[in-house]
Amino acid sequence: MFRAAGNLSKSMMKTQRRFLNLQEFQSKEILEKHGCSVQKFVVASNRKEAEEKWMSFGDHEYVVKAQILAGGRGKGKFINGTKGIGGVYITKEKTAALEAIDEMIGKRLVTKQTTEEGVRVDKVMIAEGVDIKRETYLAVLMDRESNGPVVVASPDGGMDIEATPIDIQMGMTDGQALKIAKDLQFEGNLLGAAATEIKRLYDLFIAVDATQVEINPLVETADGRVFCVDAKMNFDDSASYRQKEIFAYETFEEHDPREVDAHQFNLNYIGMDGNIACLVNGAGLAMATMDLIKLHGGEPANFLDVGGAVTEDAVFNAVRIITSDPRVKCVLINIFGGIVNCATIANGVVNAVNKIGLKVPMVVRLEGTNVDAAKLIMKKSGLTILTANNLDEAAAKAVSSLPK
Repeated sequence: MFRAAGNLSKSMMKTQRRFLNLQEFQSKEILEKHGCSVQKFVVASNRKEAEEKWMSFGDHEYVVKAQILAGGRGKGKFINGTKGIGGVYITKEKTAALEAIDEMIGKRLVTKQTTEEGVRVDKVMIAEGVDIKRETYLAVLMDRESNGPVVVASPDGGMDIEATPIDIQMGMTDGQALKIAKDLQFEGNLLGAAATEIKRLYDLFIAVDATQVEINPLVETADGRVFCVDAKMNFDDSASYRQKEIFAYETFEEHDPREVDAHQFNLNYIGMDGNIACLVNGAGLAMATMDLIKLHGGEPANFLDVGGAVTEDAVFNAVRIITSDPRVKCVLINIFGGIVNCATIANGVVNAVNKIGLKVPMVVRLEGTNVDAAKLIMKKSGLTILTANNLDEAAAKAVSSLPK
């Protein structure tokens, strides 16, 4: 049921985010606002700003973290960076921390969850180090199987996982919070502190309409405290009207520009590494289309899901967006018209090809509502469009039309 982000295949690295993702410092700000325990931290865009902000820090260990929307920062490497400084740098020397900030800001960080080009670091978070005695893992997630929230806990950071479903109407009880704290092997005075922290995290999850609140690690310190050291949160897009303050955090700096462009027209774009662009309606059809392209020896460059309530203007922009990638050498349009009117798709495609001046082959497979009218529209257009009667034929034609 639960899958680690590190298991994602390379071909899906550039996928569109279906939920708002926050950088770590933003998640920490939300945790702090809702009464959860986090260590002192500041965020800065340059060395001078960092030095001015952390005057309140004591003489403790400094943790400097590059702020990007990708995991694996600790093992990441900067392109043309200094040896020994990755996306996370820990030191007890203030001068060394300042030098690390200089080495991070403005450089591109490559991790297991980025492309080879990496992501530019524009901000760093400097946190006060805590003396960690023990690390545990805790996450609150929406779970389809139990039709509500579930708390996932492990005393060993991922081993021996316990999942506790929570009744969303009743909320988390004190007894449930205490049981989860015991499952995490907190003892003595820390048992109550951990239970309180767990309940606050659940209340936060509900209050902000989250789909995931992951604390990795939730730690016990040597001086007997409980801290949320690292946090990841996801929020369902449908909650944006209620959570305006949180969604105001969103920036598009790390998004594929085509993804941002598509979002304006309520289209879902996902970029990949091949050379066949795919325009479809529905995620399932997209997966089937890409599977058959691969089966015939091709590689998808992207896919764009036009959804059910698509207009001719949206189809025009969909074709424009998927063909804006210079790697695209063929376009495959695969539409099964149920809610979608095939004639709307055909008019939008013909309009797009005429205006854009498409220079690559286009294969179209349409089936469903008004399909005969759609085929007539394309035939009367006089455009060179390859048609197919089924998906397998369409995928084969798309692959065979690629330049040799």
